[in-house]
Amino acid sequence: MNQSWWALKLAFGVVPIVAGLDKFFNLLTNWEQYLSPLVARVVPASTFMHVVGIIEIAAGLLVLSKLTRVGAYIVSAWLVGIALNLLTTGHYFDIAARDLVMAVGAFTLGRLSEVRAPASMEAKQGTGIPRPAHGHA
Repeated sequence: MNQSWWALKLAFGVVPIVAGLDKFFNLLTNWEQYLSPLVARVVPASTFMHVVGIIEIAAGLLVLSKLTRVGAYIVSAWLVGIALNLLTTGHYFDIAARDLVMAVGAFTLGRLSEVRAPASMEAKQGTGIPRPAHGHA
């Protein structure tokens, strides 16, 4: 479980930071093309993307910090929001589907973090073999 947790922690920590930083530079892609026309009518696209970038960086930093569980749930919800935004564009359905699958992965990191924290405490307290919290994983 530890290797899986670390793999998810690094992926859902680093990728949002990189994507968030790129909202300011557009080196990976032109992010504005993915913005829903509904949102673009209300907020200038570049301003919106800069706000998105800041939120993504913050979420990634949370995942990489000791607040992994909280950050993972934020990243999961954020990815669902991105998928919904993409669906309203009438395009990019494949990317929306991918983001929903990624949201499940981030949610899984959150759940693993919940199980891992009590198990780690038991191991540190010398109570024997770490057991999942609530009797399930």
